[in-house]
Amino acid sequence: MIASMTGFARREASGEWGSLVCELRSVNHRFLEAGFRLPDELRSAESELRTRLAQKIRRGKVDCSMSYRRPLGANAVLEIDALALERLLSATQTVARAAHGPATVNVLEVLRWPGVLREESPDGEPLLRAAGALFAATLEDLSAARGREGQRLRELLEQRCATLETQVAAVRARLPEVQARARARLKERLAELTAAVDHERLEQELALLLQRLDVDEELERLDGHIVEVRRVIGGSEPAGRRLDFLMQELNREANTLSSKSQDLETTRCAVDMKVVIEQMREQVQNAE
Repeated sequence: MIASMTGFARREASGEWGSLVCELRSVNHRFLEAGFRLPDELRSAESELRTRLAQKIRRGKVDCSMSYRRPLGANAVLEIDALALERLLSATQTVARAAHGPATVNVLEVLRWPGVLREESPDGEPLLRAAGALFAATLEDLSAARGREGQRLRELLEQRCATLETQVAAVRARLPEVQARARARLKERLAELTAAVDHERLEQELALLLQRLDVDEELERLDGHIVEVRRVIGGSEPAGRRLDFLMQELNREANTLSSKSQDLETTRCAVDMKVVIEQMREQVQNAE
């Protein structure tokens, strides 16, 4: 099934080791580009998380953000870094003297100062296992979100394919009338000539004219490309790059059809085709 490159997922988990929040967000990109923002306690897991991501997602720019909060409560072990505290208080006194005023110190603000309060580091293995499980679950949610978006994308592409088929059929239905009008115009012009007409040469010129106006091959190729688009969006493999190529082929045939056309309705239909193909091309940019 075709998948979209756009998606978002968020999960939380908590335990004796603390609490974790994982967010994954993906947008369009030609290749897979992953960006990780991890707390210091989980830096060692980045390589494994990247590997898991690459196994699940083929294309897209994916931002992974994971935040960690240490366990709080009666069992939390808190320690004061005496050296850091002494330096902070000394700096406070220096500022107070420079300002010619008394030094007022808020105890809670002092405790919030980086490095003053030390917390016991949690056991690394349980935390890493929990982070890995949380990332895997969030990645599944992201994949499901991309799949749902891909299903909507598939429906839109199917609608565009049906529109193209109708337009191709309309051009094909006009071909006999277009050829008959071209033949009639040529004979009318020849009838205006006073010189003798070489009927064999006339048939040759008429055949060349009809050949230049013949768009059967372009219509056949358009039909073939539409069939291929449907096959690709109904398959299980990543479809983005192949669909992008098919959009180029569809556009090439529509351009050729427009350049060959000597009929106003056929030209209008070719222009409508190019509009639909451009809409499909924009949608395909979001396919994995």
